[in-house]
Amino acid sequence: MTGAPDGPPGPGAGKAPPELSDREKRRYSRHILLPQVGLEGQRKLKAARVLVVGTGGLGAPLSLYLAAAGVGLVGLLDFDLVEDSNLQRQIVFGSRDVGRPKTAAARDRLLGLNPDVEIKTHQVRLEAKNAEKIISGYDIVCDGADNFPTRYLVNDVCVFQKKPVVHASIYQFEGQATVFGAPGGPCYRCLYPAPPPPGLAPSCGEGGVVGVLPGILGSLQASEAVKLIVGGAETLAGRLLLFDAWTARFTEVAVDKDPACPVCGGNPVVTEPVDYEGFCGLGGGLEEAGAEPIGADELRHRLEHGPAPQVVDIREPHERALYAFPGSTPVPFGQLVRRMGEFDPARDLVFICKVGRRSVFAIRSLRKAGYQGRAFNLTGGVDDWARVVGGPPVPY
Repeated sequence: MTGAPDGPPGPGAGKAPPELSDREKRRYSRHILLPQVGLEGQRKLKAARVLVVGTGGLGAPLSLYLAAAGVGLVGLLDFDLVEDSNLQRQIVFGSRDVGRPKTAAARDRLLGLNPDVEIKTHQVRLEAKNAEKIISGYDIVCDGADNFPTRYLVNDVCVFQKKPVVHASIYQFEGQATVFGAPGGPCYRCLYPAPPPPGLAPSCGEGGVVGVLPGILGSLQASEAVKLIVGGAETLAGRLLLFDAWTARFTEVAVDKDPACPVCGGNPVVTEPVDYEGFCGLGGGLEEAGAEPIGADELRHRLEHGPAPQVVDIREPHERALYAFPGSTPVPFGQLVRRMGEFDPARDLVFICKVGRRSVFAIRSLRKAGYQGRAFNLTGGVDDWARVVGGPPVPY
């Protein structure tokens, strides 16, 4: 599918775009010189309202370019704080921002870049109970989320409200970008009807990401958002653009609208926001997995005073090299089932990963393979262990 709406859809559509001040005309003169943009296109940018979901690797360059382009209202949604490990790629932040809410730190940076735009912050986690209200205040949503529950929630609410989603995702050296929800075009569920099982799709925090990659994909998102606002351009709607930074190659594949899509198809079965933490299998799932939770304090007490459980570290070797868990037994996730005989069913096992998600899936896999011993999952993984117990912070 090609082409784009004449202007941003949603609230405010049909109103005359605001005029530009003389200062704004000077600031955006390079845009105005472009016949595809011109003065009218820049006025459309000033009238537009764009929500950036996630102010991390993708949201950082994306929000910078939206503000620089003169998008009138840029919304920033994130619940996280700035950490040292963010600074390798999240270029909207500086070292002095460590410990600050990401939305507040990004807001200061964007207003320093362009005081003529409005920045609205949403220091919350996007959930079914607030998604519709938040998204209703914007014309376009740029999805820079790093997890499946948020991606599905953004997609579904935008389908309900008939708003386009400029999507991108990244992992290690690879990224992808597209536009969902354009008139007649596919949505996220047309491409990915259901999420992969937890543990099979590690996040960038677990698998790593080269720092420049989100800059490339986030800039592509900004480009697509600007084109949607100005109108008349060929967008990525109906096309999935894949980029491999290691080989410096772009690949494009067609994405068709699925007539049987559960949210945008002819007979939708998803008609309201749902609890996607549960849908994606990330809402705990300990009882279903046959596991019991154990916190960092309790595990430390048992290791120091007994009875000491066997701690099984299911992370990959490169993860353990960055942060080792003393005394643990390393068994990478992919080897668990075939090495099941090495575990003593009479001894408690505690499974650990980075954030406590893959380890739940690991215990579920062992149960399906017939393991009968008592199994615990370290809540929050080694991230919580480092935070609660002390020692060096987890550096990845």
